[in-house]
Amino acid sequence: MLNFLILGAGPTGLGAAYHLNKLGHANWRIFERNAYVGGLAASFVDDQGFTWDIGGHVLFSHYPYFDQAVSGALGDAYYQHQRESWVRILQTWVPYPFQNNIRHLPDCALRECVAGLKTLRGTPATAGNFREWAEAVFGSGIVKYFMEPYNRKVWAMPLEQMSKDWIAERVSVVDLARIEQNIVEKRDDVNWGPNNIFLFPRTGGTGAIYEGIAGGFRDKITLNHEMQSIDLENKQVIFDNGRIVSYDFLINTSPLDLFIRSCIYAPDVLRAAIDDLAHNSGFVVGIGMRGKRDESKCWMYFPENTAPFYRVTNFHRYSPNNVPEGDVDHYFSLMCETSYSPHNPVCSSTIVEETIAGLVASDVISDAERNAVASRYLIDIPYSYPIPTLKRDKALCLLQSYLESQGVYSRGRFGGWKYEVANMDHSFMQGVEVVDRILNGQEELTYSGKIG
Repeated sequence: MLNFLILGAGPTGLGAAYHLNKLGHANWRIFERNAYVGGLAASFVDDQGFTWDIGGHVLFSHYPYFDQAVSGALGDAYYQHQRESWVRILQTWVPYPFQNNIRHLPDCALRECVAGLKTLRGTPATAGNFREWAEAVFGSGIVKYFMEPYNRKVWAMPLEQMSKDWIAERVSVVDLARIEQNIVEKRDDVNWGPNNIFLFPRTGGTGAIYEGIAGGFRDKITLNHEMQSIDLENKQVIFDNGRIVSYDFLINTSPLDLFIRSCIYAPDVLRAAIDDLAHNSGFVVGIGMRGKRDESKCWMYFPENTAPFYRVTNFHRYSPNNVPEGDVDHYFSLMCETSYSPHNPVCSSTIVEETIAGLVASDVISDAERNAVASRYLIDIPYSYPIPTLKRDKALCLLQSYLESQGVYSRGRFGGWKYEVANMDHSFMQGVEVVDRILNGQEELTYSGKIG
């Protein structure tokens, strides 16, 4: 029976394990460098009793198979929410998607955005990068006020260095007639997107999903094992504690660039190719507050430089158990995300206080509420988003082709390095589908971009 070694117990690694377990394939094992499962979808409870995720995860799915796994993990212990998200801009709130609801802007900015839509230049098909695509689709006004500053904050990368090909369902495109009708009728247009309805665990944060999934095969997960090097020739993984494990097939979910650097016999051309892979890093700042917050917003976007963060989640809205003792009458929690990179350096020693100042400057909390902060929690994410740069696809083609010839399949958010198929459901199903490919020769629809 083929021997599978899985590196990483995040959504992709657990997806592969779940499927192998369900198929009755017994010869496999997961090795995880951390002391917990879930990867970037893990959750933590701070010393004051607030629960925090590693970023603003929401649970929605394109796949019945993933839904089945989640149902087995959570049962009926979840809440269902209708998304309500907003953009804070020009000292007002605009419902998301921004481009469909520009009627909320001050008159001068509104006229500028409409004029840009009426005088579009270029075509999306011939755009050479993400910035050119945005100009061709949204016009100069929307790009000026939202698309450029917001995406610069998210990606911490010049838009001119990014491909346009990742967009798919991630960005709502525009219908000028519909926007003008929204303006005339003073109508909000907010139901776009695949996550319009989403689920969230009652307790344990997003990490509860993956703790539950892992519970079915916990004895086959080895924690606190960090990969040190890979011997592709002899099909062995060497861990930092000296342990050596052999495999027939290796499913890697660790960052692809780090994996290649760890390969003992990787050709120089592969080491050169990883220079074309870019990523950003991120800080998640959890601000636990004393007091009651009565508002319906789920999360908020911040394109302006009045705050370091690009998104804030009313995390107590997802589940009351995200605050101490489930007491939302006396506590609320704000989860704030900031990206950093060499293009946008951010200091870890000051980001928490800068975040609180940004919450005040953006009218999320009042200046008086500074004294109501009950908890400050910082998560540093060295690998946050894989960036779809202009040279990414060529590099991935070379890297993945070589690794697969050596019996290595690298998948997941950073193992596969494709942001456009890196949601939790996508990542889980990449693990499922790569197992089916190895065992049965089936096509991988998610990683290839043919589904999802």
